[in-house]
Amino acid sequence: MATENHQLGEVERLIAPSVEAMGFRLVQLSMSGGEQSQPTLQVMAEPLDESDMNVAHCTELSRAISAILDVEDPIPTAYLLEVSSPGVDRPLVRPEDFDRYTGFQARIEADAPIDGRRRFVGRLQGLTDDLVNIAVTDSDNSVKEFAIPLETVARAKLVLTDELIRDTLKKRKN
Repeated sequence: MATENHQLGEVERLIAPSVEAMGFRLVQLSMSGGEQSQPTLQVMAEPLDESDMNVAHCTELSRAISAILDVEDPIPTAYLLEVSSPGVDRPLVRPEDFDRYTGFQARIEADAPIDGRRRFVGRLQGLTDDLVNIAVTDSDNSVKEFAIPLETVARAKLVLTDELIRDTLKKRKN
């Protein structure tokens, strides 16, 4: 795992400047597979101008990233390269993601329990002093607010809701 994280860090260091120069933001890098099949390097990106990611964008990025990685060769084994958009129910990775999607439903998993729980599903309330704020509605319809230290967030993503779909469609129209 440490070797994989080192490889992903090296890949990000190598490709991030070119990806940004092409008008895109890296959202997330991950490596999957490998035991029984060829590993896949997944590069998730989105346009800096917040327009929709399309197949042409993925193709353009894939060619550029592939050329960089072929020359630099930071991954010693054979692998497949997959370039994709983060999708509507995107992962929340960078601190600014938690502010950008304030008001939307999110699912957050923490490394350590906070007030006795590690999983939170609720409405994002933004980021304050490296604390992710989320309002969770419990089964008794009471709302509890939690402040989750950013460094303890293991995984976070938006929840696909009608509200998120409407907002995405509205942005596409504009």
